[in-house]
Amino acid sequence: MKLIVQKYGGTSVKDTERIKAVAERVVSCAAKGNNVIVVVSAMAGETDKFVKFAGEITDNPNEREMDLLLSSGERVTSALMTMAIQELGYESMSFTGRQVGIITDSSHTKAMIDRIEADRIKAAIKENKIPVVAGFQGINELSDVTTLGRGGSDTTAVAIAAALKADLCEIYTDVDGVYTTDPRVVPEARKMDKISYDEMLEMASLGAKVLHGRSVEFAKKFNVPMVVRSSYNDSPGTLVTKEDGDMENIVVTGVAQDKNQARITIMRVPDRPGIAATLFESIAEANVNVDMIVQNISSDDKATDISFTVSTAEGPKALEVAQKVSDKLGAQGVNMNPEVAKVSIVGVGMQSHFGVAATMFETLSKAGVNIMMISTSEIKISCVVDMNQSELAVKELHKVFDLAKQ
Repeated sequence: MKLIVQKYGGTSVKDTERIKAVAERVVSCAAKGNNVIVVVSAMAGETDKFVKFAGEITDNPNEREMDLLLSSGERVTSALMTMAIQELGYESMSFTGRQVGIITDSSHTKAMIDRIEADRIKAAIKENKIPVVAGFQGINELSDVTTLGRGGSDTTAVAIAAALKADLCEIYTDVDGVYTTDPRVVPEARKMDKISYDEMLEMASLGAKVLHGRSVEFAKKFNVPMVVRSSYNDSPGTLVTKEDGDMENIVVTGVAQDKNQARITIMRVPDRPGIAATLFESIAEANVNVDMIVQNISSDDKATDISFTVSTAEGPKALEVAQKVSDKLGAQGVNMNPEVAKVSIVGVGMQSHFGVAATMFETLSKAGVNIMMISTSEIKISCVVDMNQSELAVKELHKVFDLAKQ
C-alpha cells in the first residue's frame, strides 16, 4: 500500500464540475489500495477576487488581515472536495492549515514552514478517511493565520509528503507536464519525461509557473519523488527527480521567462566600503527579496550606480526603501523600470560544456535584443531585457539550442 499526496491547482478545481471530476480521480487512486492525501488550491480566480476586494477598501492592506482573507479560498475548496468524495461512497475529512498543524514563522503573506505536526492526518488515514487539506496556509506560534505566498499549495503538498514520508507527490495542473518552454510562446515546445531537482528549481524560480520553487526545494531536501501531471487526462506527466548521467548530455534543458520583474537603480552612490551592505540590509529588513544585482565600475573612484531587480509587486516597497537609503547616503537619485523581463536558459549539462553563454549572447544580439543585466550559476544564465522583447528572446533561444528535437 502506497501513500500518495495529490495536489490540485486552481484550474483543476475551478468549478463544481471540475471538483467532482477530481474527486473521481482521487477515489480511483484510493480504490487501487493506496492511501491518498489531497491538497487543494482555491478555485481559479478566487484569490484574485479577494485581492481586488481588499484594494477597494484600502491602498495598503494589513498583511495579517490579508492572510486571513486569502486563506479562505482554499478552505472553501477543501470542504467542497470532501463532500464530492463522500458522495462517491468514500469517507473523507477536510482540514485547514491550523488543523493539520502546519506551523510557520510570522512573515505574513510569504511565511516559511517550521514544522508539520500532522497528527490529525495520520489519525484520519488510520480510520480509512481521505484527508483533504486546504493548501497555501498555516499558523504561526501566536495562532495567527499565515500564507505561504502565491503558489504555496505546491509547498504544502510537498511538505506534507516529506513529513509523512509519502511514496509519491503528484502535482496536478492544467498542463501535461514540464515543457522546454511555455508552449503558448513557442508551439514547438516539448514535454520532458524527467527533469532534475536543480533544473526544476531554476526553472521555477526563473518564471516557469508549473511548479512553485519552494516546493522543489522541499522535494530535493527530503528526496520526495514528484510528478507534474494534468488533471484533464491520463498522461504520465514529468518526473522531477535526482540528477542522472543522461541529463548531463543535454546542454540546455529549457528556456524560461519572467515578466514579473522591476529594475531599481540608485544613481551615483558614493563608492566606499559598506554602501552595498547598508542598502541591502535595509531591503532585507523590509522583507523584500532581491534577485539580480549589478554594480557598475566607478569611473572616477567617487561614485557608482547600483541596480537590482525585485518582483513587480514588491517594486514600490523596494523603491521607497531605496529612496530613503539614497537620501541618507547622498546619492544622486533612484528610478524604477517595471517594463523589464528576465529570460533564462537552464541545464545541468552547462557545467561540462563550453561556449553556452557566448551562444546565448550572440543569439540575442542577432535578434536585436539588448541585455541590461546578466546573472549566472553553474546551471543557468539569466538576462534582463526589455519586456517587449522577452518573447522574441525565448523563441530564438529555444531554436538555437534545438530544444524541440532533443
